[in-house]
Amino acid sequence: MVRRTLLHAALRAWVIQCWWRSMQAKMLEQRRRLALRLYTCQEWAVVKVQAQVRMWQARRRFLQARQAACIIQSHWRWHASQTRGLIRGRYEVRASRLELDIEILMA
Repeated sequence: MVRRTLLHAALRAWVIQCWWRSMQAKMLEQRRRLALRLYTCQEWAVVKVQAQVRMWQARRRFLQARQAACIIQSHWRWHASQTRGLIRGRYEVRASRLELDIEILMA
């Protein structure tokens, strides 16, 4: 009878220990998942910030290049319009007719 009581007590203790170990494993797994979730959230935040900074830098470089291209184009157009056709000539007005002598130089 004493042996049976001790055996039942030992079995009950063993069941309680198994349950406690499984609960500890579940809590450890929950903590691990929570830590992993926090880590991934932080990593995604870092990745998003880095992407925003890179996008801002690329956009700034693009806008600078576009502005430089616009300046070069406007200067080139001005230069081309100034040197496209130089008109040099002389003219005389006589009594009833206009004599025109125009020399056009293409540069």
